[in-house]
Amino acid sequence: MMEYILLFIAAVFVNNIVLSQFLGICPFVGVSGKVSTAAGMSMAVLFVTTISSMLTWVVVKHVLIPLEIEYLQTAVFILIIATLVQFVELFVQKVSPSLFRTLGIYLPLITTNCAVLGVAIMNIRNEYDFIHTVVHAFSTAVGFGLAMVIFAGIRERQALCDIPGPLQGTALALITAGILALTFTAFQEVM
Repeated sequence: MMEYILLFIAAVFVNNIVLSQFLGICPFVGVSGKVSTAAGMSMAVLFVTTISSMLTWVVVKHVLIPLEIEYLQTAVFILIIATLVQFVELFVQKVSPSLFRTLGIYLPLITTNCAVLGVAIMNIRNEYDFIHTVVHAFSTAVGFGLAMVIFAGIRERQALCDIPGPLQGTALALITAGILALTFTAFQEVM
């Protein structure tokens, strides 16, 4: 049990997919203008990352390896992720049309979110068993969501401040993301 707790803590804080490994930067910066939007995107990424990692693990272990076609791994992973994103998109559109409109182009972009694909590949490369795969995928997605929501909260507060012209927009977002990444490096000293 302790092994899974340590894997969770490491994936959320120490090896944060966005702030430490720099995967998933596009939605991190693009959808982090409001906390509500960041939370919605985080939930979609959480679902897609966890389910796609489970499915990709099963496909690799029970289809690609037995057929000796592991070289198709990336293409198969992208197809699995794209299919899941379509289901999530239909679900969000039906359940929360306002969130669907707010997420806009970023929801279909989960298909090409390198964080989702990166987690699936990491699970296979680290030779995790099924339970470790699920814990790692879920934990990594939680870390992604935590970083997004914190970043969105900071950006909402920055919108209320008088920011000098050259620092407005993307420049301030990148500076803030860098400082946030530095704060997460403190967890590396604890672990």
